[in-house]
Amino acid sequence: MSELIIPKEREFGWELKPDSSVYYGRVTNKSGQECVVLEHSLIRGITTEMLTWWFDYFPNLEVTLDDIPGYEGKKVSVYYLWHPSDHIAVWLSGELGPNNCSKVGAKLHIQEVMQAKKYGLKYKVDNAMEIFYHENDGWAMGIADAALGKMMTLRICYKDVYDGKDIIGVHYHYEVVIGTNKTGETAENMNKKIMESFSPSFWDAWLTHNAIEVGVFENFLPAIYEQRNDLTNLHYAKHMNSVTESSKKLRGFNQSLFDSRLKGYKESEDAFIFQGITEKSFL
Repeated sequence: MSELIIPKEREFGWELKPDSSVYYGRVTNKSGQECVVLEHSLIRGITTEMLTWWFDYFPNLEVTLDDIPGYEGKKVSVYYLWHPSDHIAVWLSGELGPNNCSKVGAKLHIQEVMQAKKYGLKYKVDNAMEIFYHENDGWAMGIADAALGKMMTLRICYKDVYDGKDIIGVHYHYEVVIGTNKTGETAENMNKKIMESFSPSFWDAWLTHNAIEVGVFENFLPAIYEQRNDLTNLHYAKHMNSVTESSKKLRGFNQSLFDSRLKGYKESEDAFIFQGITEKSFL
């Protein structure tokens, strides 16, 4: 495997959401599985329709960055918009949907690092993950072993939030499970191997990465979604950022949901069953 190369940071001029904008917890359940829960603040100004479209197409899309320093007029992967410094590359493989879009059963290959500006390549991700769920209420993917089944799963649930009849944003909830609940030498060795990559310091770096990654949907997704009828000619410029209010005081959207999900994981015998990645959203 060749060494990853981190692309030049994109200076979009966005105010990035801080760690304090999410409720975050990590527990180990009765079977030794590691479980992570993030309850994000309201993602302002977007809709679940935009998110569903994004997860359909983002691995294949390119965008011209009109006025971003060092990228003026350059066409790059739209994945670069989803994080200003940590994203490297993404692509799909396997059986795809119409127009080569994402589909359950396809593989999503991700190359990224956690907090590139601070840690460089120390906390890198270079994995192919199977898409387990892709509907208008969420997204899930992960890694499975032929003998032991699921070894890592990531589940995202989302739901439109209304003020009267108007959608004002999206409730976005994220959960990760690492390790099998199965017993025996093979299972223990596999758990040890996979969990070596997910140290407490990795999760600390990932928290900052994910708070930024989810938060910047506010900054770019409405503008990109408006151009969905001409996917070969996407553009982004600084004036397209519609965010006008600071995110510094934002907190997780639903603390009681966060608390109950974290408690459920702590008490679970099999965290994958509790996570329910192929089920409709629980929001």
